[in-house]
Amino acid sequence: MSILIRVLLCLVLFASSAYADFKIEKTDNNGLRITHDGKPFAEYVVDQGNKPYLWRVYGPTEKLMTRAYPMEDVEGERKDHPHHRGITFGHEGINGIDTWAEEKTFENYLENPKRAEWAQGRLDALGKIVHRSYEEVTANKDFCRFIEICDYVDGKGKKILEEKRTVTFRANAEQRLIDFDQELIASEDQLHIEDKKDSGLSIRVPTSMDVDSKLGGTIINSEGQTNKDAWSQPGNWCDYYGPVDGETVGVAILNHPESFRHPTRWHVRTYGLFTANPFASKQFDSANPDFAFDLDKGENIKLYHRFVFHKGDEKAGKIAEAYETYASESR
Repeated sequence: MSILIRVLLCLVLFASSAYADFKIEKTDNNGLRITHDGKPFAEYVVDQGNKPYLWRVYGPTEKLMTRAYPMEDVEGERKDHPHHRGITFGHEGINGIDTWAEEKTFENYLENPKRAEWAQGRLDALGKIVHRSYEEVTANKDFCRFIEICDYVDGKGKKILEEKRTVTFRANAEQRLIDFDQELIASEDQLHIEDKKDSGLSIRVPTSMDVDSKLGGTIINSEGQTNKDAWSQPGNWCDYYGPVDGETVGVAILNHPESFRHPTRWHVRTYGLFTANPFASKQFDSANPDFAFDLDKGENIKLYHRFVFHKGDEKAGKIAEAYETYASESR
């Protein structure tokens, strides 16, 4: 074999293998960019709003699976709830501190004399989830992962708790998966965690996918409840699917059996909000018991969820089967 042919073969092998794995790299301001097979998967943002979030997030067909607003202004998108940023976590009431909403949430209300006092009160209660450090950032041919430590602080910067967050990315020909494992730790003192519907792990789906756009968007949970009937109901999983750029795609959130208060309730809305919320009960239905609880200093709760980005509806995406696989894994 000639030297030239050997060189060409090496180049071909390098080209075919260079992107056949995961890569994760730091971005400006300590964010992260994740790619698979040389194609974008997700970006992690830690320096905007009042908490970290994943955006943009791409599914297995390279479609964007999160609304762009408020990070970008895209024609035709809904412009409500600016705190619904990609994939994020927040809670409206831990020791009276709100990390669900953000300043932008209440800007317009301040200009309304009838709502200004209420809006100012909400602003005064706002806190932040602050990125402190990455304990691990790793990538190989099978997955990539980061482990992050976050501090929850009040409006004056006083720390009230900390979180250890482990986010793992995987992919196959039909699905892209993101595992979101969280440990909320009462690191400073006792915590009072309120019963709040606006709390939990969320994704805001693209406008074209949402039910209210009437383009085919559908919500369905593991109990077979759909659309508005799925809101506030408990289940092992919930799926939201619909058209994006002319193609039906979907995202399911799976709630692991070892997760706090499994099966979680789903704060899932026909306008596009999709949240796994184990914290609310009475705020969903006044006839329900109050789910508020206390954590003593040093205690923790653990939350385990898997996002499954898939082709087609929940049946084509084999979401029931995906849940059985996930549930069989020890956390």
